[in-house]
Amino acid sequence: MIRRIAPLLLLLLGTGLAAGPASAEVLGGAPAPMTPERLEIGMNTNEIAITPDFAGADLAIFGTIVNADELLNSIGQYDIVVTLEGPKDFTTVRRKERVFGIWMNRHSVTFKEAPASYSMSSTRKIEGEPGVPPLEAPGIGIDHIDLTPTDFLRGGAFLEEFRSALRRLKRESGLYVPDPGGVRFISSTLFQANIKLPANIPNGTHMVRAALFKSGKFVMEKTLPLRVTKTGLEQQITDAAHKQPVLYGLFSVFLALITGWGASLIFRRD
Repeated sequence: MIRRIAPLLLLLLGTGLAAGPASAEVLGGAPAPMTPERLEIGMNTNEIAITPDFAGADLAIFGTIVNADELLNSIGQYDIVVTLEGPKDFTTVRRKERVFGIWMNRHSVTFKEAPASYSMSSTRKIEGEPGVPPLEAPGIGIDHIDLTPTDFLRGGAFLEEFRSALRRLKRESGLYVPDPGGVRFISSTLFQANIKLPANIPNGTHMVRAALFKSGKFVMEKTLPLRVTKTGLEQQITDAAHKQPVLYGLFSVFLALITGWGASLIFRRD
């Protein structure tokens, strides 16, 4: 792990040193124009393999702020927010109600392009704290995920209940995870973020986004893809379910019958 991360750190540090201070002078003694800050990021891996005994993993993201203003940097005016967003798909939320003494699904809302998972680490809370203003982070954060219904004609308050329910269910399953303070500065401009990947992380291409804020205002962001793939028996079962659904269903029924019959023999009372 150290051997894989060390070249990345050297590259990020070298980028920051090569850029030089934002207030460097040009020939003739005239000050150079201020160069906008930018981010450079990297990860300790770009692919996660899900094996039958997969119990989660840690993803390390490193980055540096290039052309940082020394004065603003010294008083802590730079903030970093790192998110890991899973594949987007249609997600349906249902609400049960009691009908004639029986709990039934009465209402449902389907959201389009809802991320299957969403983890966020930041230098501080994006909502702000007493005496600290919030970050102007449109679309960043669990409470700001764009959850658009496919077809919905009811009132906004009713829709917000389903949005809140989706976020709550994802939090309880460990798929939506906030981590304020999960990003820390290793040096004045070099930072590190650690994101824990749950054991039930969905398969597919995830997007790592690192956003830079200066004095609470959004500056820019960098993105990198992270592939999460199943291997071995996990992948074979997934392929069979998608490519041969009929045979997969018949085999599942056959396996359930055999299992039930075997259990009845073992636990049969004479």
